[in-house]
Amino acid sequence: DEILPRKDYESLDYDRCINEPYVEVLEGLDNKKARKYEAVRWVMVFVIGVTVGLVGLFVDFFVHLFTKIKFSVVADSIEKCTDRGCLSLSLLELLTFNMVFVFIASLLVLIEPVAAGSGIPEIKSYLNGVKIPGIVRLRTFLCKAAGVLFSVAGGLFVGKEGPMIHSGAIVGAGLPQFQSITFKRVKFDFPYFRSDRDKRDFVSAGAAAGVAAAFGAPIGGTLFSLEEGSSFWNQALTWKVLFCSMSATFTLNFFRSGINFNKWGSFQLPGLLNFGEFKCSDGEKKCHLWTAVDLGFFVLMGVVGGLLGALFNCMNKCLAKYRMRHIHPKARFIRVLESLLVAMVTTVVIFLASVLLGECRDLSSPTTHNSTVSGSEDINSTIRQFFCSNKSYNDMATLLFNPQEAAIHQLFHQDGTFSPATLSIFFLLYFLLACWTYGVSVPSGLFVPSLLCGAAFGRLVANILKVKLGLHIYSGTFALIGAAAFLGGVVRMTISLTVILIESTNEITYGLPIMITLMVAKWTGDFFNKGIYDIHIQLKGVPLLEWETEVEMDKLTASDIMEPNLTYVYPHTRVQSLVSILRTTVYHAFPVVTENRQNERDFMKGNILISNNIRFKKSNIVSRAAEQRRRCQSMKSYPSSELRNVCDDQNAAAEPAEEGEDLLQQMLERRYHAPYPNLYPDQSPSEEWTMEERFRPLTFHGLILRSQLVNLLIRGVCYSENQSSATQPRLSFTEMTEDYPRYPDIHEVDLALLNPRMIVDVTPYMNSCPYTVSPNTRISQVFNLFRTMGLRHLPVVNAVGEIVGIITRHNLTHEFLVAKLRQHYITI
Repeated sequence: DEILPRKDYESLDYDRCINEPYVEVLEGLDNKKARKYEAVRWVMVFVIGVTVGLVGLFVDFFVHLFTKIKFSVVADSIEKCTDRGCLSLSLLELLTFNMVFVFIASLLVLIEPVAAGSGIPEIKSYLNGVKIPGIVRLRTFLCKAAGVLFSVAGGLFVGKEGPMIHSGAIVGAGLPQFQSITFKRVKFDFPYFRSDRDKRDFVSAGAAAGVAAAFGAPIGGTLFSLEEGSSFWNQALTWKVLFCSMSATFTLNFFRSGINFNKWGSFQLPGLLNFGEFKCSDGEKKCHLWTAVDLGFFVLMGVVGGLLGALFNCMNKCLAKYRMRHIHPKARFIRVLESLLVAMVTTVVIFLASVLLGECRDLSSPTTHNSTVSGSEDINSTIRQFFCSNKSYNDMATLLFNPQEAAIHQLFHQDGTFSPATLSIFFLLYFLLACWTYGVSVPSGLFVPSLLCGAAFGRLVANILKVKLGLHIYSGTFALIGAAAFLGGVVRMTISLTVILIESTNEITYGLPIMITLMVAKWTGDFFNKGIYDIHIQLKGVPLLEWETEVEMDKLTASDIMEPNLTYVYPHTRVQSLVSILRTTVYHAFPVVTENRQNERDFMKGNILISNNIRFKKSNIVSRAAEQRRRCQSMKSYPSSELRNVCDDQNAAAEPAEEGEDLLQQMLERRYHAPYPNLYPDQSPSEEWTMEERFRPLTFHGLILRSQLVNLLIRGVCYSENQSSATQPRLSFTEMTEDYPRYPDIHEVDLALLNPRMIVDVTPYMNSCPYTVSPNTRISQVFNLFRTMGLRHLPVVNAVGEIVGIITRHNLTHEFLVAKLRQHYITI
């Protein structure tokens, strides 16, 4: 049942590659050009924020339109059929609306499967440094934005806030690129921001803008991007992310206020979800929003919210595993059928509960203070009077037969009471159906369902305290604290969620109770399992790096977890060797090395610093035997008879060892060598090498990326054997990054155009000064360096500059470290 991190996920290159083309750009950069570059960056941040605000306006407008049409038609039908006895017709109308909407949402997910769910786990993984295929594509954005409005309008217990965060991240990733793989003709000559570093910063800004547009919380959006996503941060990025969030919030606020109130420039509706104004009625002098005595109840509610959130996450994890085993492997239309089944069950439950389980409550104390639900609607306009007299309302129908935002406003601000039985039934139904729905193949968020479920729990607590204990409390505050407790127990967010809720309520006095409640809910939930987003990240097998490692991991060192079997290149390498390496390995970076002949005698005499590496050298020699056989097999199709002869010779020299014979010794007796040219072409490995020469240490000079090597081969950057390396063509930084972010693959290279005897000088294009660590570096130091600097590869270099291994993201995952620690204990 344990799901280990998958190794097919790539990492982002957040660290800069300092090579000669990059240095040439820096040397030609003066203050004027630097200010221009920074100005372009600020303009792009502003455009991203405005675009995210317009996307939120689009989603909100059509969700409100479709929902209004659906509920008005069905409500009129129920009113007419109450006396005629044709309520089944009303149920059929509601089923038709919801099934059609959910069917469209499911079809959009079939077009782009990554558009399913909220997208927050994927964006969190991306900001952590993991490249998930298709997560920030334009097609994903179109399916996500269109699909979420149909899934919300279809009556599913989902929210549009999570998909807004994903949509904002896609806008941030794609807009500064001015090109798209979906629409290949959309491509402009825009030389800026052609790196993972810039793209990831814009994704951080876009995700924060999505939070700001969803909740009207620009500061909360900035903190969300910092707390939940980004692993690497700086002050300049903070300003840009906050500016982007502000742009999104006020763009959405400007247009929503103008459209709904016809008051352009009034800024009255800051976000898609606004909790309204919390204040006591004018006639209640003893009323306070909260007192110090209430903090004890808030702590208990936080404990209960953490327990309920842990239960919710546990149940949803079991459902997700069931879907992975029994639904996802089957035909794709099965997922559509599951979505339709969930929509049908949800619709029937909503209708029957509204008709059969609701109680008629007195409306003798109407809400007097101003609280808008959506647009220009007042809170009293969303009251449902199904089967009740004119001066009463159906409390269950008021909660279920309305948009979720309207139901939240009812629980927060409605002075009329909701019966404890209604609140209990509503909470149970919403809890189960929301848990079942999250993970269905439709775009879906979890914020609003969790808030609504928790608000019902908080209002139930308030009713008990008022009626049973006779306490003078404000019910809206307990509903808000209940919403915060349950949401905190599900998602386990603290800092950002506290600020988001404060900004949504526009009441700073709620800061302390919300913070205490969220902390208690998180601590309680963490005792049982992880947050819902971390659970789904783990189920996807994403190699996510946590904030820090456990203390006991410092018993390990870099040499314990590194990958010692290296595939490397020399500074001057033949084309045939580069093609062979690229076609037979999946590594994305290769150390550039030379042979350390000066330390050869010390090495064989047993110098401690060097002789400790002999086990790595032996493993390298052994692995290179099998590796060379694989390369030669893959190169049989190369259009050069000369290379095929070379491969045949190497296959003959590297046949498998007989059983019981030392493979390493057999290779040495056969004078086995790999056909890699050395620093100088005339000093290639010779068959006359002695054993000392074969175990010669390798001096580390830098790292060269796979994408860079393929780019050099495609563009013909090489020189002939009888020429100097100075005759090799030079590539500029623009030419090196022109194909970003989808560099060509080695299998796309036309081998007939390459001369296998030509030599490539990789030194101008390698990163000559990457971050490195010593073999004796403790894991906590390695982890902090890797995560803080956003590295993709971390070479392990000994005291005399010889490379002994490489550390990647997969060597630092929790599961890998636990396995290595277990081996460490066994060794001891």
